[in-house]
Amino acid sequence: MTTEIKTRNFVAMKCSFGSRRATSYLLLPALLLLFACGGKKTEGEESVDSGPIVKVKPAPFNADSAYAFLKKQLDFGYRIPGTDAHKRCSEWLFSTLKRFCDTVYLQKTTAITWDKKTIPVYNIIGVFNAKSSLRGLYASHWDSRRIADADPDPAKRNNPIAAANDGASGVAVLLEMARQLKQQKPTHGIDIVFFDAEDWGNPGSEYPDSYCLGSQYWGKNPHKAGYRANYGVLLDMVGGKNAVFAKEGYSEQNAGFVLNHTWAIANELGYGNTFISQNCGPITDDHYYVMKLNGTPMIDIIQHDPNRGSFAEYWHTEADNLDAIDIATLQKVGNTVTALVFNPPINIVQ
Repeated sequence: MTTEIKTRNFVAMKCSFGSRRATSYLLLPALLLLFACGGKKTEGEESVDSGPIVKVKPAPFNADSAYAFLKKQLDFGYRIPGTDAHKRCSEWLFSTLKRFCDTVYLQKTTAITWDKKTIPVYNIIGVFNAKSSLRGLYASHWDSRRIADADPDPAKRNNPIAAANDGASGVAVLLEMARQLKQQKPTHGIDIVFFDAEDWGNPGSEYPDSYCLGSQYWGKNPHKAGYRANYGVLLDMVGGKNAVFAKEGYSEQNAGFVLNHTWAIANELGYGNTFISQNCGPITDDHYYVMKLNGTPMIDIIQHDPNRGSFAEYWHTEADNLDAIDIATLQKVGNTVTALVFNPPINIVQ
Protein backbone atom coordinates (compact mmCIF):
# COMPACT_ATOMS: atom_id res chain seq x y z
CA MET A 1 0.00 0.00 0.00
CA THR A 2 1.30 3.45 -0.83
CA THR A 3 0.00 6.89 -0.02
CA GLU A 4 0.90 10.24 -1.52
CA ILE A 5 0.34 13.51 0.31
CA LYS A 6 0.41 16.71 -1.75
CA THR A 7 0.43 20.21 -0.30
CA ARG A 8 1.16 23.67 -1.61
CA ASN A 9 2.83 26.97 -0.75
CA PHE A 10 4.92 26.11 2.28
CA VAL A 11 6.90 29.25 3.16
CA ALA A 12 10.04 28.49 5.17
CA MET A 13 10.80 30.65 8.15
CA LYS A 14 14.26 32.17 8.05
CA CYS A 15 16.98 31.87 10.65
CA SER A 16 20.71 31.80 11.32
CA PHE A 17 22.48 28.68 12.30
CA GLY A 18 26.14 29.59 12.77
CA SER A 19 27.32 26.21 11.40
CA ARG A 20 24.09 24.64 12.60
CA ARG A 21 24.79 25.57 16.23
CA ALA A 22 22.24 27.39 18.34
CA THR A 23 21.71 28.62 21.89
CA SER A 24 20.42 25.99 24.28
CA TYR A 25 16.93 25.97 25.75
CA LEU A 26 14.45 23.31 26.79
CA LEU A 27 11.93 22.32 24.16
CA LEU A 28 9.82 19.60 25.72
CA PRO A 29 7.90 19.35 28.99
CA ALA A 30 8.49 16.86 31.75
CA LEU A 31 6.13 14.38 30.11
CA LEU A 32 9.18 12.85 28.42
CA LEU A 33 9.90 11.23 31.77
CA LEU A 34 6.90 9.01 31.18
CA PHE A 35 8.96 6.95 28.73
CA ALA A 36 11.06 4.53 30.76
CA CYS A 37 14.57 3.34 29.91
CA GLY A 38 14.72 -0.41 30.19
CA GLY A 39 17.38 -1.85 32.49
CA LYS A 40 18.14 1.49 34.20
CA LYS A 41 17.49 2.58 37.77
CA THR A 42 16.54 5.94 39.17
CA GLU A 43 18.03 7.40 42.33
CA GLY A 44 16.85 5.53 45.41
CA GLU A 45 15.50 2.64 43.36
CA GLU A 46 17.08 -0.77 42.96
CA SER A 47 17.84 -1.97 39.47
CA VAL A 48 15.38 -4.61 38.37
CA ASP A 49 17.79 -6.07 35.83
CA SER A 50 21.57 -5.66 35.84
CA GLY A 51 22.03 -7.89 32.82
CA PRO A 52 22.91 -6.86 29.26
CA ILE A 53 20.91 -4.18 27.50
CA VAL A 54 20.91 -6.00 24.16
CA LYS A 55 18.69 -8.92 25.08
CA VAL A 56 17.22 -9.36 21.59
CA LYS A 57 19.97 -9.64 19.01
CA PRO A 58 19.11 -8.58 15.46
CA ALA A 59 20.66 -10.10 12.38
CA PRO A 60 24.15 -8.69 11.74
CA PHE A 61 24.05 -5.35 9.95
CA ASN A 62 25.43 -5.57 6.40
CA ALA A 63 27.69 -2.54 5.98
CA ASP A 64 28.65 -3.56 2.44
CA SER A 65 24.98 -3.35 1.45
CA ALA A 66 24.72 0.03 3.18
CA TYR A 67 27.75 1.24 1.24
CA ALA A 68 26.08 0.15 -2.01
CA PHE A 69 22.98 2.15 -1.06
CA LEU A 70 25.24 5.13 -0.35
CA LYS A 71 27.02 4.89 -3.69
CA LYS A 72 23.72 4.55 -5.54
CA GLN A 73 22.60 7.92 -4.18
CA LEU A 74 25.80 9.56 -5.39
CA ASP A 75 25.40 7.96 -8.81
CA PHE A 76 22.31 10.12 -9.40
CA GLY A 77 24.50 13.21 -9.13
CA TYR A 78 23.95 16.24 -6.92
CA ARG A 79 20.61 15.78 -5.11
CA ILE A 80 19.85 19.49 -5.02
CA PRO A 81 16.14 20.27 -4.72
CA GLY A 82 14.70 21.24 -8.09
CA THR A 83 17.20 19.30 -10.20
CA ASP A 84 16.60 16.22 -12.30
CA ALA A 85 19.00 14.22 -10.11
CA HIS A 86 16.97 15.17 -7.05
CA LYS A 87 13.72 14.04 -8.65
CA ARG A 88 15.17 10.74 -9.88
CA CYS A 89 16.73 9.97 -6.51
CA SER A 90 13.42 10.67 -4.75
CA GLU A 91 11.71 8.14 -7.01
CA TRP A 92 14.39 5.55 -6.28
CA LEU A 93 14.15 6.13 -2.52
CA PHE A 94 10.37 5.76 -2.64
CA SER A 95 10.50 2.55 -4.69
CA THR A 96 13.28 1.08 -2.52
CA LEU A 97 11.38 1.72 0.71
CA LYS A 98 8.29 0.28 -0.96
CA ARG A 99 10.18 -3.02 -1.41
CA PHE A 100 10.87 -3.26 2.30
CA CYS A 101 8.20 -1.42 4.30
CA ASP A 102 4.55 -2.22 4.96
CA THR A 103 3.40 1.24 3.87
CA VAL A 104 5.19 4.14 2.17
CA TYR A 105 4.17 7.80 2.05
CA LEU A 106 5.42 10.49 -0.29
CA GLN A 107 4.89 13.93 1.19
CA LYS A 108 5.19 16.63 -1.47
CA THR A 109 5.25 20.36 -0.90
CA THR A 110 7.17 23.46 -1.95
CA ALA A 111 9.37 25.77 0.09
CA ILE A 112 10.60 29.31 -0.36
CA THR A 113 14.28 29.42 0.53
CA TRP A 114 16.22 32.18 2.29
CA ASP A 115 17.35 33.45 -1.14
CA LYS A 116 13.75 33.63 -2.43
CA LYS A 117 13.79 30.50 -4.59
CA THR A 118 10.80 28.17 -4.71
CA ILE A 119 11.92 24.56 -4.50
CA PRO A 120 10.12 21.19 -4.43
CA VAL A 121 10.34 19.26 -1.17
CA TYR A 122 9.85 15.49 -1.00
CA ASN A 123 9.71 13.82 2.40
CA ILE A 124 9.64 10.03 2.06
CA ILE A 125 8.29 7.87 4.89
CA GLY A 126 8.35 4.10 5.31
CA VAL A 127 6.24 2.38 7.99
CA PHE A 128 6.54 -0.97 9.75
CA ASN A 129 3.82 -2.38 12.02
CA ALA A 130 1.40 0.51 11.56
CA LYS A 131 -1.11 -0.80 14.11
CA SER A 132 1.30 -0.62 17.04
CA SER A 133 0.63 2.23 19.45
CA LEU A 134 4.32 2.31 20.44
CA ARG A 135 6.53 3.84 17.75
CA GLY A 136 10.16 4.61 17.05
CA LEU A 137 11.09 7.28 14.49
CA TYR A 138 14.38 6.92 12.59
CA ALA A 139 15.36 9.67 10.17
CA SER A 140 18.02 11.24 7.99
CA HIS A 141 18.10 13.94 5.33
CA TRP A 142 18.67 12.89 1.74
CA ASP A 143 19.31 16.14 -0.17
CA SER A 144 22.80 17.45 -0.92
CA ARG A 145 24.18 20.94 -0.38
CA ARG A 146 24.31 23.09 -3.49
CA ILE A 147 27.54 24.94 -2.54
CA ALA A 148 30.85 23.93 -0.96
CA ASP A 149 30.91 27.09 1.15
CA ALA A 150 33.40 25.67 3.68
CA ASP A 151 35.92 24.47 1.09
CA PRO A 152 39.49 25.61 1.84
CA ASP A 153 39.82 26.64 -1.81
CA PRO A 154 37.78 29.84 -2.35
CA ALA A 155 37.51 29.02 -6.06
CA LYS A 156 35.43 25.93 -5.22
CA ARG A 157 33.00 27.46 -2.75
CA ASN A 158 30.21 27.91 -5.27
CA ASN A 159 30.48 24.32 -6.50
CA PRO A 160 27.95 21.66 -5.42
CA ILE A 161 29.04 18.75 -3.24
CA ALA A 162 28.47 15.01 -3.51
CA ALA A 163 27.39 14.88 0.17
CA ALA A 164 28.47 11.29 0.71
CA ASN A 165 28.67 11.69 4.47
CA ASP A 166 26.40 14.68 5.02
CA GLY A 167 23.17 13.09 3.95
CA ALA A 168 23.80 9.90 1.97
CA SER A 169 25.41 7.97 4.85
CA GLY A 170 22.40 8.23 7.17
CA VAL A 171 20.01 7.29 4.38
CA ALA A 172 22.18 4.31 3.50
CA VAL A 173 22.16 2.99 7.06
CA LEU A 174 18.38 3.32 7.28
CA LEU A 175 17.79 1.68 3.90
CA GLU A 176 19.84 -1.31 5.00
CA MET A 177 18.00 -1.35 8.31
CA ALA A 178 14.69 -1.35 6.41
CA ARG A 179 15.89 -4.24 4.27
CA GLN A 180 16.63 -6.24 7.38
CA LEU A 181 13.38 -5.31 9.13
CA LYS A 182 11.47 -6.85 6.24
CA GLN A 183 12.95 -10.19 7.32
CA GLN A 184 13.07 -9.70 11.09
CA LYS A 185 9.99 -7.78 12.16
CA PRO A 186 10.25 -5.35 15.10
CA THR A 187 7.96 -5.76 18.11
CA HIS A 188 6.81 -2.13 17.99
CA GLY A 189 6.09 0.30 15.17
CA ILE A 190 9.02 1.74 13.24
CA ASP A 191 8.81 4.78 10.96
CA ILE A 192 11.72 5.70 8.68
CA VAL A 193 11.68 9.28 7.41
CA PHE A 194 13.94 10.78 4.76
CA PHE A 195 13.71 14.55 5.20
CA ASP A 196 14.33 16.77 2.20
CA ALA A 197 15.78 20.29 1.86
CA GLU A 198 17.83 20.13 5.05
CA ASP A 199 20.95 21.68 3.58
CA TRP A 200 19.88 24.70 1.52
CA GLY A 201 20.26 27.07 4.47
CA ASN A 202 22.39 30.13 5.03
CA PRO A 203 24.54 30.11 8.20
CA GLY A 204 24.20 33.87 8.63
CA SER A 205 22.37 35.04 11.75
CA GLU A 206 19.94 37.11 9.69
CA TYR A 207 18.37 33.95 8.20
CA PRO A 208 16.80 31.94 11.04
CA ASP A 209 15.25 28.56 10.23
CA SER A 210 16.70 28.51 6.72
CA TYR A 211 17.94 24.93 7.13
CA CYS A 212 15.80 21.80 7.68
CA LEU A 213 12.87 22.85 5.50
CA GLY A 214 11.57 19.31 5.09
CA SER A 215 11.52 18.52 8.80
CA GLN A 216 9.97 21.90 9.56
CA TYR A 217 7.11 21.02 7.25
CA TRP A 218 6.75 17.46 8.54
CA GLY A 219 6.84 18.68 12.15
CA LYS A 220 3.70 20.71 11.49
CA ASN A 221 2.15 18.23 9.06
CA PRO A 222 3.15 14.65 9.94
CA HIS A 223 2.34 11.90 7.46
CA LYS A 224 -0.46 10.69 9.74
CA ALA A 225 -2.77 13.03 11.64
CA GLY A 226 -1.92 13.15 15.32
CA TYR A 227 1.29 11.20 14.83
CA ARG A 228 3.89 11.33 17.59
CA ALA A 229 6.53 8.68 18.21
CA ASN A 230 7.62 7.52 21.65
CA TYR A 231 11.25 8.12 20.73
CA GLY A 232 13.28 9.18 17.73
CA VAL A 233 16.81 8.94 16.29
CA LEU A 234 18.31 11.19 13.63
CA LEU A 235 21.37 10.04 11.67
CA ASP A 236 23.51 12.81 10.18
CA MET A 237 27.07 12.32 8.95
CA VAL A 238 27.40 8.74 10.18
CA GLY A 239 29.83 7.22 7.67
CA GLY A 240 33.02 9.25 7.98
CA LYS A 241 36.51 7.93 8.64
CA ASN A 242 37.54 8.07 12.30
CA ALA A 243 34.15 9.54 13.19
CA VAL A 244 33.24 10.23 16.79
CA PHE A 245 29.74 10.91 18.05
CA ALA A 246 29.49 13.09 21.14
CA LYS A 247 26.34 13.67 23.17
CA GLU A 248 24.57 16.53 21.40
CA GLY A 249 23.02 19.26 23.54
CA TYR A 250 19.36 19.26 22.48
CA SER A 251 19.37 15.44 22.62
CA GLU A 252 20.57 15.53 26.22
CA GLN A 253 18.11 18.19 27.29
CA ASN A 254 14.97 16.78 25.72
CA ALA A 255 15.56 13.10 24.95
CA GLY A 256 18.11 12.06 27.55
CA PHE A 257 16.49 8.67 28.12
CA VAL A 258 16.95 7.87 24.41
CA LEU A 259 20.50 9.23 24.30
CA ASN A 260 21.77 7.39 27.37
CA HIS A 261 20.14 4.13 26.30
CA THR A 262 21.61 4.37 22.79
CA TRP A 263 25.10 5.20 24.04
CA ALA A 264 24.88 2.32 26.53
CA ILE A 265 24.04 -0.06 23.68
CA ALA A 266 26.99 1.24 21.64
CA ASN A 267 29.29 0.81 24.61
CA GLU A 268 28.03 -2.73 25.19
CA LEU A 269 28.77 -3.50 21.54
CA GLY A 270 32.34 -2.28 21.99
CA TYR A 271 32.01 1.14 20.35
CA GLY A 272 32.80 3.34 23.33
CA ASN A 273 35.63 5.05 21.45
CA THR A 274 33.19 6.08 18.71
CA PHE A 275 30.09 6.93 20.76
CA ILE A 276 32.02 8.96 23.30
CA SER A 277 30.77 10.12 26.69
CA GLN A 278 31.80 13.73 26.07
CA ASN A 279 29.27 16.46 25.42
CA CYS A 280 29.10 18.89 22.53
CA GLY A 281 26.94 21.98 22.25
CA PRO A 282 23.38 21.96 20.92
CA ILE A 283 23.21 21.58 17.13
CA THR A 284 20.21 22.82 15.18
CA ASP A 285 19.38 19.86 12.98
CA ASP A 286 16.25 18.03 11.83
CA HIS A 287 15.73 16.53 15.31
CA TYR A 288 15.39 20.04 16.75
CA TYR A 289 12.31 20.74 14.60
CA VAL A 290 10.83 17.29 15.17
CA MET A 291 10.96 17.92 18.92
CA LYS A 292 9.91 21.56 18.75
CA LEU A 293 7.03 21.16 16.31
CA ASN A 294 5.90 17.56 16.78
CA GLY A 295 6.90 16.76 20.36
CA THR A 296 8.68 13.47 19.65
CA PRO A 297 11.78 13.15 21.89
CA MET A 298 14.59 12.65 19.37
CA ILE A 299 18.36 12.39 19.51
CA ASP A 300 20.95 13.34 16.91
CA ILE A 301 23.74 10.89 16.12
CA ILE A 302 26.03 13.32 14.33
CA GLN A 303 29.76 13.39 13.67
CA HIS A 304 31.15 16.16 15.83
CA ASP A 305 34.46 16.14 17.67
CA PRO A 306 34.21 18.25 20.84
CA ASN A 307 38.00 18.28 21.15
CA ARG A 308 38.29 19.98 17.76
CA GLY A 309 35.05 21.87 18.25
CA SER A 310 33.91 21.12 14.71
CA PHE A 311 32.44 18.69 12.25
CA ALA A 312 34.70 16.68 9.93
CA GLU A 313 37.26 18.68 7.97
CA TYR A 314 35.48 17.85 4.71
CA TRP A 315 32.08 19.13 5.92
CA HIS A 316 30.47 21.35 3.25
CA THR A 317 33.48 20.89 0.96
CA GLU A 318 34.08 19.06 -2.32
CA ALA A 319 35.96 16.43 -0.31
CA ASP A 320 32.67 15.07 1.09
CA ASN A 321 32.74 12.24 -1.44
CA LEU A 322 33.20 8.48 -1.40
CA ASP A 323 36.80 8.87 -0.23
CA ALA A 324 35.46 10.29 3.05
CA ILE A 325 33.44 7.13 3.80
CA ASP A 326 34.58 4.26 6.01
CA ILE A 327 32.58 1.03 5.94
CA ALA A 328 33.71 0.38 9.52
CA THR A 329 31.84 3.48 10.69
CA LEU A 330 28.71 2.43 8.80
CA GLN A 331 29.01 -0.94 10.52
CA LYS A 332 29.22 0.55 14.02
CA VAL A 333 26.28 2.89 13.50
CA GLY A 334 24.23 0.22 11.75
CA ASN A 335 24.82 -2.33 14.50
CA THR A 336 23.91 0.24 17.15
CA VAL A 337 20.65 1.46 15.65
CA THR A 338 19.41 -2.00 14.69
CA ALA A 339 20.15 -3.18 18.23
CA LEU A 340 18.18 -0.16 19.44
CA VAL A 341 15.19 -1.14 17.31
CA PHE A 342 14.97 -4.51 19.03
CA ASN A 343 15.94 -3.18 22.47
CA PRO A 344 14.21 0.21 22.57
CA PRO A 345 14.21 2.76 25.40
CA ILE A 346 10.52 2.20 26.08
CA ASN A 347 8.51 -0.53 27.75
CA ILE A 348 7.11 -2.79 25.04
CA VAL A 349 3.65 -3.64 26.33
CA GLN A 350 1.04 -4.13 23.63
